[in-house]
Amino acid sequence: HIAFDPDDPNLIYATTINGTLTEYDHSSKNTRYIIPFPEMVYGKDARDLKYRTNWNAPVAVSPHDPKIIYYGTQLVLRSTDRGANWTEFSPDLTRNDPEKQGRNGGPLTPENVGAEFYNTIFYIVESPHEKGLVWVGTDDGLVHIKREGSADWQNVSPNHDGEAMINAIEISPHDAATTYLAVTGYKLGDFRPYIYKATDYGTHWKRIDEGLPEDAFVRVVREDPDRRGLLYAGTERGMFVSFNDGADWQSLKLNLPPVPITDLALRDGKLVAATQGRGFWVLDDLHVVRQFKADLAESGLHVFTPPTTEMGHGGGKAARFEGANPAPGVTLYYFLDEESEAGLQVDILDSAGTIVRSYADKEGDFERCKLGNMDPRLPFEIEYPATGEGLNKWTWDMRRQGIRCIEDITLFAGYDGPRVAPGDYSATVTVGELSRTVSFRLEKDSRSSASEEEIRFWAGRLEEVRGLLNESLESLANVRRMKRQVSELLQRYPDDANLQETGSAAVRKLTDWDALLIQPLHQTYEDEDAWETMLIGQLRYLMDVIDSTGAPVTGGALLRLENLKAEWADRQVELANIRTHHVDVINAWAQERGVPHVN
Repeated sequence: HIAFDPDDPNLIYATTINGTLTEYDHSSKNTRYIIPFPEMVYGKDARDLKYRTNWNAPVAVSPHDPKIIYYGTQLVLRSTDRGANWTEFSPDLTRNDPEKQGRNGGPLTPENVGAEFYNTIFYIVESPHEKGLVWVGTDDGLVHIKREGSADWQNVSPNHDGEAMINAIEISPHDAATTYLAVTGYKLGDFRPYIYKATDYGTHWKRIDEGLPEDAFVRVVREDPDRRGLLYAGTERGMFVSFNDGADWQSLKLNLPPVPITDLALRDGKLVAATQGRGFWVLDDLHVVRQFKADLAESGLHVFTPPTTEMGHGGGKAARFEGANPAPGVTLYYFLDEESEAGLQVDILDSAGTIVRSYADKEGDFERCKLGNMDPRLPFEIEYPATGEGLNKWTWDMRRQGIRCIEDITLFAGYDGPRVAPGDYSATVTVGELSRTVSFRLEKDSRSSASEEEIRFWAGRLEEVRGLLNESLESLANVRRMKRQVSELLQRYPDDANLQETGSAAVRKLTDWDALLIQPLHQTYEDEDAWETMLIGQLRYLMDVIDSTGAPVTGGALLRLENLKAEWADRQVELANIRTHHVDVINAWAQERGVPHVN
């Protein structure tokens, strides 16, 4: 067991075997032993110890005062000074059967190392609703509560057959009087599941484990803090969920290995599971479970409403023994009653109803262009929204539509658009004639101190650079089309000396202009080290710098933007001169002869 203040987890309290209790201070990396009574337990009978502790002794921090720590032996011990001193907060709350506290093993091979100790407290929790209301469960089937100011403990044990362990106690986050118990009897040869519920502080209990597998004993049950009656059960055979307060249960296995679940916690819209021997597992996007309804399949298409998303940067790649972070962005979950062959489209719209990003389930011109320009030394694959029967998901990376892609250019930074600004958005998923729209909000990065005005200015500059990029790329595509058309005329009329002279000069001028926008010597990624990056690459770099820096926009970025705008203005003047002195001359020649001219 571990305990800490969830809003400031700097001090972490943990128990291990044989009554060991420590405080770890993350700020100093210091560990202190705060054992209430440091007694070497090896070889001693439990009945002869001052404090009997379970192999997994409980420790708990008060949700109302993190300086208060509870520790379980056969008594509840309480400290108000971070474990420097302890007081006995309760009498013996176990069955205290001396016959079960003696020597373990035979006369030749006795073994008393702590794992065999019985009649101990196994679970302690203070109510988050009521200060001083403490619940205690033991390994021999007893449950007691004590209220603030009361000298007495009240026995509220369920009427369970046998001395099964009170493995976990869950106080409902919605109601102070409602409590759930996970009770295990596997140590007595009983592997059946037991979940008890009381709505009157434990006066009356009823079982709510109908539908769980008969051999899946329950180690922990938790209630969802956002949806009352939504219960999660961690069992010896994996995860289960109930949408109706335990009236029935179904598997929540998903991709979880077939492994015992020893504890569960819910926080920040995620369900975290501790497993026996297979690490920690996190179920992200818990809003999908919370919004689940039994009649989803009847609608043909259902889109789950995403929660508010913070626009912080996503984490990097996971190192060894680290879990992978979820994809940064807004994840859209949608349910299809059957696999779609009619085509699927996802549109992201801002608060004004303007489409800022669109996705389709099949490759389009933009994707073909990206793949065609791919550097073989920087390979990538393009994913498309799924259209399978059942639950599908797609993540919007909070970016605008990609910049203009034209063929035969090397733009190593890619074609993704810049991030959008915080605000209200909606997503529309369309499959054939069915269409569903959900609304959601993007909040600014909590680490940012930028004002709304600074954020708006930042978003405006990103859109300005994106506009310059698209304009320059569109002009480059036009220049290449002009160059191709002039070359076709030169091939068609090789004997016309005037055309050959004027056309060849135009091709040279257009080629030179092309090289001022995109570096033709950039063929693979490392060529950036040798040859200068030209205007389009410089604009792309500036957009990425402004994007990743966030608001407010730096003075250096604004200065560079003005510099690049001036350079683009020069390129436009040069292009106008090429049109006037070369292309228009060729067009006049072509129109005189009634042949195709340069568009």
